[in-house]
Amino acid sequence: MSTIVVGVDGSDTAVKALEFALAEAKLRGSEVKAVSAWHVPAAAYESGWAPVPLDIGDFEKPAHDALEASLEQAGAGESGVSVTPIVRQGQAAEVLVAEAKGADLLVLGSRGLGGFRGLLLGSVSQQCAHHAPCPVVIVPHPPKED
Repeated sequence: MSTIVVGVDGSDTAVKALEFALAEAKLRGSEVKAVSAWHVPAAAYESGWAPVPLDIGDFEKPAHDALEASLEQAGAGESGVSVTPIVRQGQAAEVLVAEAKGADLLVLGSRGLGGFRGLLLGSVSQQCAHHAPCPVVIVPHPPKED
C-alpha cells in the first residue's frame, strides 16, 4: 500500500494539509502518516548556575495534543483512510524528511506556527521541498476572511 506523509503542527494550514492528504489518500487508496515533531528549545537549558529539571512531557504533550486536535478537525476518523499518528522528537524538517523515506508523497502547509508571519513559505516547508526523498505538495495558507 502506498503512503502519504503529512506534517501537522496544530496550525490552520496544517489542518488544510491534512485534509488534502486524506482526500488524496482516498483517491489513491493510500494510507496516511500524520507526523508531528517536537524538541526541547535550547533556551530551556540556559538556566544559569543551578540547573532546572526539565520534564520532557512539557514539550512532547503539546505535540500529541495538537496532532489529535488536528486529526479530529480534519475528520480523519470519518475519512475511511487508514491514519497512523506519529509524534517524534527532533527538528520538524528533519523528522518529516526521515518519515518521508519510502513514501509516495509528502504534504505540508505553506507555513505553520513559526514566528515570521509575513513569509509566504515557512522554513520547514522550504527545507522539506529541498530535501524530501519524494514529491512534495505545499498547501497554501487559507485566505483571510474579511
